[in-house]
Amino acid sequence: MNRVKISKNGPEFSQFAFGIWRLLDDPKGTSPEWVKEKVDACLEAGITTIDSADLYGDYKAEIAFGNFLNTYPEYEDKLEIVSKCGIQYCCDTRPDTRVKYYDYSKEYIRFSVEQSLEKLHIKSLDVLLFHRPSPLMNPKEMALACNELKSEGKVKHFGVSNFTHTQMEMLGNEMELVTNQVEAHPLHLTPYLDGTFDLNVKLGISPMIWSPLAGGRIFNPSSESEKRVFEKLSELSKKYEQPIDVLVYSWLLRHPSNPVIVIGTNKPERILLTKKAKEVSWDIQDWFDVWSSSTGQEVP
Repeated sequence: MNRVKISKNGPEFSQFAFGIWRLLDDPKGTSPEWVKEKVDACLEAGITTIDSADLYGDYKAEIAFGNFLNTYPEYEDKLEIVSKCGIQYCCDTRPDTRVKYYDYSKEYIRFSVEQSLEKLHIKSLDVLLFHRPSPLMNPKEMALACNELKSEGKVKHFGVSNFTHTQMEMLGNEMELVTNQVEAHPLHLTPYLDGTFDLNVKLGISPMIWSPLAGGRIFNPSSESEKRVFEKLSELSKKYEQPIDVLVYSWLLRHPSNPVIVIGTNKPERILLTKKAKEVSWDIQDWFDVWSSSTGQEVP
């Protein structure tokens, strides 16, 4: 699988990343041995990048993945670990949180990083992302926290998630950012239209894409636009002789920003399917046919 230098001074990632957002939802559990099977499937597929966040699984997903790394410490050097911070989520593990909010204070950024390192049983994060933009975020304070964490060897690089292009530019004036992780798929074209991907291309930064299959809606359409997209992808799936999920991955990879796609499956066999994405060579008219199926009209 292709390797992606996600920015000029940033790390090298695999073309796909394995997301642990739903790790605790696996009916087979989260034993170190079972997590290892999934990670081994990732490595067989060329996937070495792991995408996490402090709050995943009510702040418990990193503990489960950390149990795997603690049991099999030799895997740490085989993987790039991404985590996120900032969202304060109401759950049993955060009893003092009365309302969902964002915290990008210097103190919380440090707290979140140190908690993630402890839970994951690793020495440093390859990338820390600020999970969602806050109306109260202070770029200078955030940059100060990041400079300290980088000098201490706790975080190597920094980026953002779900930021608009102007918010990314604002924070980027104070510190170097290596990616912006955003939602994108044939049912959600916003980053193609609002300047998000334009800025990525301008800066030579690869975005990370979450929910590439629209949380499963690609396969289970309900709205008219979803049904149009499903019918078009089903038709093209026969033409390109690839399953729909592989077709969607390859459709996303067609963008010149060279994105990294975050997958969320818990099934090793579906992890291995990602190897087929680069086999698809899109006819440009077919690519726009999917786009028009989503919008319900031809491009202007």
